Amino acid sequence: MFDILILSNGPGEITTWVRPVVKSLREKLGNDRHQVRISIVLSPCANASGKEADIALSYPEVDRVQPSSDFFPFLLTGKTADNWDWREKGVVVFLGGDQFFPVVIGKRLGYRTVVYAEWEARWHSLINRFGVMKPQVMAKVSPKYIDKFTVVGDLMAEVGVEGIRGQGEDLTSESKIHSRSVSEGHNLKSKIELVGILPGSKAAKLAQGVPLSLAIAQHIHDKLPETKFFIPVAPTLNLATLASFADAQKNPMSQYFGGVSAKLIDAEQPYLQTSTGLQVELFLEHPAYEMLSKCSICLTTVGANTAELGSLAIPMIVLLPTQQLDAMRSWDGIPGIFANLPLVGSSFAKLINWYFLRRKGLLAWPNIWAQQEIVPELVGKLQPQEVGDIVVDYLQNPEKLADMSAKLRRVRGDTGAAAKLTQLVFEELQKQV
Repeated sequence: MFDILILSNGPGEITTWVRPVVKSLREKLGNDRHQVRISIVLSPCANASGKEADIALSYPEVDRVQPSSDFFPFLLTGKTADNWDWREKGVVVFLGGDQFFPVVIGKRLGYRTVVYAEWEARWHSLINRFGVMKPQVMAKVSPKYIDKFTVVGDLMAEVGVEGIRGQGEDLTSESKIHSRSVSEGHNLKSKIELVGILPGSKAAKLAQGVPLSLAIAQHIHDKLPETKFFIPVAPTLNLATLASFADAQKNPMSQYFGGVSAKLIDAEQPYLQTSTGLQVELFLEHPAYEMLSKCSICLTTVGANTAELGSLAIPMIVLLPTQQLDAMRSWDGIPGIFANLPLVGSSFAKLINWYFLRRKGLLAWPNIWAQQEIVPELVGKLQPQEVGDIVVDYLQNPEKLADMSAKLRRVRGDTGAAAKLTQLVFEELQKQV
């Protein structure tokens, strides 16, 4: 009997790393919980919403989850808030946080340790195995530790596999999203473009992203009336909060984007509706890979969204509006702490963002992977009409979308990272038999 303890932290890691790994672990090791138990312990993350534990617990492969609020007592004492029991043999798997955590917890529990290292691997002498994204991660590793390292690939590329699996299925949700077109008498024989909108899940991004996206959608719809729009609602975001950012009376940032406002229609299939009648469907199932795979193009903020879309080879335009610099306070680490201080936080946020915009480099994950801009990154005081015209141009020139999609397929990397990492875990378990 074994325990597998997964250490993770933020929303991106939970959805793009933990999800495929726990699926792969169960496929390899079986569903007998008496033989193999999977636990997840979360550590604090500046980007966390507080709902990461609920998301992790929703995965059927997982047996138990401890939220980040109870992490440090566990790190210091080895006891969880619910006083979990631990089996004699097991493996600690690192999927986000600080790489020192598995060192401490592995020693305390007497477990082997496996670390997934995306960009940098640490504590070479204290960790048993490393699964790295690329060979470059191994460049500075001492020869005496190199046998601990295996190139497994990019876990984020596993997103594409899940999306592809679902494309051949009957998309009942897509039927819902288009059902209103039938009642309105639209000619469904004509080409209906589906545009996905991913404005983020935290207030710092939503405040600008939601009204900007609505204004862009309005402009596109004015020129291409058959176009449909939907927002895959993040599991950490409730509809009332999302709707408040769409309401010009409640969100002062709307004034920077023409004052476009929308209200929540809480029907069986909820949607946002603007004063002109434009409807933006709200898709609640998570992950929304099947729906996203049907999109001609997506509008997205920076972050894990770009990795998921890139892995699905979905064309995208990445938006980073800067109409109000101090509104963008979702930074990690010390910059985030300073940017959110009372009284002086606004000034720090403006300074941090000003510095960032001068030295930003590439922002979207596919562009970082390719080391060139293969998906447009629009940064600055974005105007909805200008962005909308760019989208319309893409929709009217599908060869441009096809080219972007082909480039995304080339850079997303080989699939199979979760299975390769699982193999490392399996090998470490076998050493304890």
